[in-house]
Amino acid sequence: MTIKYLDNHPFHGILIAVEGIDGSGKSTQLRLLQEWLKSMEYQVFFTEWNSSELVNETIRKGKKKNLLTPITFSILHATDFADRLNHLILPPLKAGMIVLADRYIYTAFARDVVRGVDPGWVRDLYGFAIKPNLTFYFKVDIETSIKRILTGRKALKYYEAGMDMKLHDNPVESFKIFQGRILNEYEKICKEYNLIVIDALMPINNQQKIVRDEVKKLLEQYNPEPLID
Repeated sequence: MTIKYLDNHPFHGILIAVEGIDGSGKSTQLRLLQEWLKSMEYQVFFTEWNSSELVNETIRKGKKKNLLTPITFSILHATDFADRLNHLILPPLKAGMIVLADRYIYTAFARDVVRGVDPGWVRDLYGFAIKPNLTFYFKVDIETSIKRILTGRKALKYYEAGMDMKLHDNPVESFKIFQGRILNEYEKICKEYNLIVIDALMPINNQQKIVRDEVKKLLEQYNPEPLID
């Protein structure tokens, strides 16, 4: 089962994505990478999952009223991604910029399948996507994930804990089951799409060094000259 997208996108820019369950530290690593690239005066653009104004309000209201079925969830997130791809990802790539994506289509491949959506169907749904130049997966265990999340706030979010799936009455136990299943899907995805796996239990600086070493290889061939249609 392989997604129907280009092996290599034709644009002068670079697309780098990070993946991982909540609490994996992926966002921290992407922020550090962004600061490093900007310090070298590279033009960088940041985008994150589920942030399109086109469907953001619809998703928020649907979550609040518990109206979203797994298929509806999947379609709305795909719509969100399509909007961001066309308006926020492709333009800077064509302009020769470096685009950093906090979560990419692999998030849908993991979450939607765990919620019961057919793996082939969700991959076909994202068949219009382009392949990142690099995708890092930050691997962390469930207990560490929960500890990190609850360090910054008092409780787990309803959908974050998979409470909509009725896995357990206790949010923490539900989170363990739900995110544990997502971890299993990520294991398959990493092999299927050759994601670069990083041990998210290592010191932050050690993780960042691995990230930068991989990015440096890309920068050696990087030509930021804009693509003219």
